[in-house]
Amino acid sequence: MPHDDIIDTPRGPARVDTDQPSGPPRALLALGHGAGGGVDAPDLVALRDTAVAAGTVVVRVTQPYRVAGRRAPAPAGHLDEAWCAVLAVLRQRHPGVPVVVGGRSSGARVACRTATTVGAAGVLALAFPLHPPGRPDRSRAGELLTGLPTLVLNGDRDPFGVPEQSAQVRVLVRPGERHDLRGDPAGTAALAVDWLRGHGWATP
Repeated sequence: MPHDDIIDTPRGPARVDTDQPSGPPRALLALGHGAGGGVDAPDLVALRDTAVAAGTVVVRVTQPYRVAGRRAPAPAGHLDEAWCAVLAVLRQRHPGVPVVVGGRSSGARVACRTATTVGAAGVLALAFPLHPPGRPDRSRAGELLTGLPTLVLNGDRDPFGVPEQSAQVRVLVRPGERHDLRGDPAGTAALAVDWLRGHGWATP
């Protein structure tokens, strides 16, 4: 059964929507939302459905600024601080399983920046915004270099760019997709869960 509740953070209350698999979980997947969006984005919902069916606990985290009704994102440091506070609680609630962090766009960046701090086993980044539109000189590629297994799923028409693959960062490009990844959410989710399976974080 879905469960949603409030977790207090130093930056105000965050909301978590938790979906449990039918059997013992293989991992905990924590997902953050985009800067101006929410956790009901099509790609996040499709990923939740597919991952839960594959034996993973999925927790979608709504940042405090969105809980407070604001659309303009909080500063990066505030986002990271709130996320880390939420993950500390989630680890207590779901002990003994690997934690994979991720999200879409801004949420993917938060997950990358804090992955080692929260003790994540891997990172799942949807629509990672490599650079602001039209500004390839302002690359954020360094945020992906966490030292952890990382999967990036980006559309080939994303104006925020597409990261390059490296030894620990696998990049799968979705043909015809833009930044919202709305064209084939189920297909994107299937690729993500295949990657989780490959690391033992989802059932075969």
